[in-house]
Amino acid sequence: MQVTMTVNGSEVTEDVEPRMLLVHFLRDQLGLTGTHWGCDTSNCGTCVVLVDGEPVKSCTMLAAMAAGHEVRTVEGLERDGELDPVQQGFMECHGLQCGFCTPGMMMTARALLDSTPHPDEQAIREAISGQICRCTGYTTIVRSVQWAAAHEEGAAREPEPERGTGPTAAQPEASSQPRVTEHVGGAS
Repeated sequence: MQVTMTVNGSEVTEDVEPRMLLVHFLRDQLGLTGTHWGCDTSNCGTCVVLVDGEPVKSCTMLAAMAAGHEVRTVEGLERDGELDPVQQGFMECHGLQCGFCTPGMMMTARALLDSTPHPDEQAIREAISGQICRCTGYTTIVRSVQWAAAHEEGAAREPEPERGTGPTAAQPEASSQPRVTEHVGGAS
């Protein structure tokens, strides 16, 4: 079957098997290997991407379910050679650690900061509660998100679709399509 979606601001159309997971579509067909594949059970959160601005575990979403939606991966954070404040924060505050959970953590942090520009520590911890860090813990990750919040430029960091249409982080449009996945964080 053929699917069309917007990935990191560019429209893509590809043939996929109906059972192909979004994580495999992104990694194997589009070559976006920044999205990591960890557990296949929706437990670890390393595969988190944003679908229409919401964090989604791509190991439990079919590529076909993303048809017609906007998907943003960790590769889509950097803009015109400039790191997103979330990426910069992870560098500045040593949130990278081994790096395996980092892409999913960054995407969840980006979604949090887009919806809550100045989250407190508890809000950050709740937002990343659906993800597992197997290294030393979450202290430097929380610090990294706090750094990013303090250094946001104030402008929405969503990539603009090629056609110049679609929702932005500053003015979300209501979606007529039903929600197909759960939020990553602890509370919905």
